Amino acid sequence: MKLQLTFILLVCFSLFSHANKISNISQQQLLSLQHAAKAPEFIVLDVRSKEEFNAGHIKGALNISHDSIEQHLDKLSGYQDKTVVVHCRSGRRAEIAEATLQANGFTQLKHLTGDYKAWESADLPLVKE
Repeated sequence: MKLQLTFILLVCFSLFSHANKISNISQQQLLSLQHAAKAPEFIVLDVRSKEEFNAGHIKGALNISHDSIEQHLDKLSGYQDKTVVVHCRSGRRAEIAEATLQANGFTQLKHLTGDYKAWESADLPLVKE
């Protein structure tokens, strides 16, 4: 029950706060960041299920399901003030994860424009396991 209440509060906080605007990062911007010789430290966070991730994901992405972000914040602790590019399949789960991350002090969140569906449709590089 406590987890459900926390989730509801995070979603409401995300929807109604103007301070929570998360900027988008385009596919091309992410590709440039990945290939830049002196890129700032960043991480690509894929919040889809493990099965979806294994079927195909962006190279170097870290997979933490949107519904377990809070339990795995330790894996992201070094990125609170660094760029975290968040995506899911189409956007809904990424928004939930972004709200959780913001509530836990992450300040440099970026949402991948079009999420995984657009990346795959553009025939951009994927890793399949």
